[in-house]
Amino acid sequence: MTNLYGSIHPADSVYLSTRTHGAVFNLEYSPDGSVLTVACEQTEVLLFDPISSKHIKTLTEAHEDCVNNIRFLDNRLFATCSDDTTIALWDLRKLNSKVCTLHGHTSWVKNIEYDTNTRLLVTSGFDGNVIIWDTNRCTEDGCPHKKFFHTRFLMRMRLTPDCSKMLISTSSGYLLILHDLDLTKSLEVGSYPILRARRTTSSSDLTTSSSSSGPRVSVSPCHHSDSNSPSEKHMSRASQREGVSPRNSLEVLTPEVPGERDRGNCITSLQLHPKGWATLLRCSSNTDDQEWTCVYEFQEGAPVRPVSPRCSLRLTHYIEEANVGRGYIKELCFSPDGRMISSPHGYGIRLLGFDKHCNELVDCLPKEASPLRVIRSLYSHNDVVLTTKFSPTHCQIASGCLSGRVSLYQPKF
Repeated sequence: MTNLYGSIHPADSVYLSTRTHGAVFNLEYSPDGSVLTVACEQTEVLLFDPISSKHIKTLTEAHEDCVNNIRFLDNRLFATCSDDTTIALWDLRKLNSKVCTLHGHTSWVKNIEYDTNTRLLVTSGFDGNVIIWDTNRCTEDGCPHKKFFHTRFLMRMRLTPDCSKMLISTSSGYLLILHDLDLTKSLEVGSYPILRARRTTSSSDLTTSSSSSGPRVSVSPCHHSDSNSPSEKHMSRASQREGVSPRNSLEVLTPEVPGERDRGNCITSLQLHPKGWATLLRCSSNTDDQEWTCVYEFQEGAPVRPVSPRCSLRLTHYIEEANVGRGYIKELCFSPDGRMISSPHGYGIRLLGFDKHCNELVDCLPKEASPLRVIRSLYSHNDVVLTTKFSPTHCQIASGCLSGRVSLYQPKF
């Protein structure tokens, strides 16, 4: 694996020209790896053949504002979301028009997920809402939908591969986890107040009501501790939703990032390990002077009571980033086998491993948090890289930058 990933170079046809379409905000391969889609700043979506690097189609005016994210539902259907507050469904077999446009958000839509078990589309936006769309009953006029969750400062939302958990990152440094996820059940809650975890020796709990008709949230202040326990050392558990039903129970975490122990941070990017073993976060300090990539292992089981001393995540690996292109979100990703991380780094990307041999995460878990290993650094852009993605079927990586160019990388022996 080290030889394979270490031999990756820029491909011969390294530049896919998108420079007239603004910055590249997101890249997404179809599940069979036959199509690479590009979400662009200037309202357009580009489609390429990633093997031949040939341009297939440009969806002009796919939206009325920046296209932020793309998500494939299967090998032919995909969804796009935009700052115009809408989501659009597309069919690769008929790209001249949208399948339908979904209206429901009131601010920029930044994230799309898909529950393959229930065939429900899940979106999140800067209005703080997570909305569920019933694609089983989709028409030209849209899809039935409901507000599933709301929180302030929402940045990114992800589902674990088995769709058993929903993770939500916030610009205020919180990571929310909904355990035993059931998207078919309404939480009947208008808002969960976000309370900053405080380091205090007080043993009292802070309790607040989320709404007159919703459940109550019990918030336990974080206690300062010098314990060597990894969970206490690297992650402070702030709260968990209590209720009769175990489904959709809420846990609120405040990840501690190296170099940020005395300052808040913003979790700008959130990804899940393909086998559901860990979560990958990109964090930047509130003062924008530091940026970190961190890996947190899912510990067995979720806390069952708010007073539980253990949280469900533990920091295992980290690395400091270049901290360039301030104000722009950098999207990083796991490889399909979960052995590697591709991370935007200045005008290129870095391939990061859990150890120098590119072993599986479970085979090289450290007792204490350790630095990620740089396997290879690849620089082929003339501007700051904002997003990167592994092909799900080929040993290929794509990256897109602020000036609108897409680079492809693959092994070269």
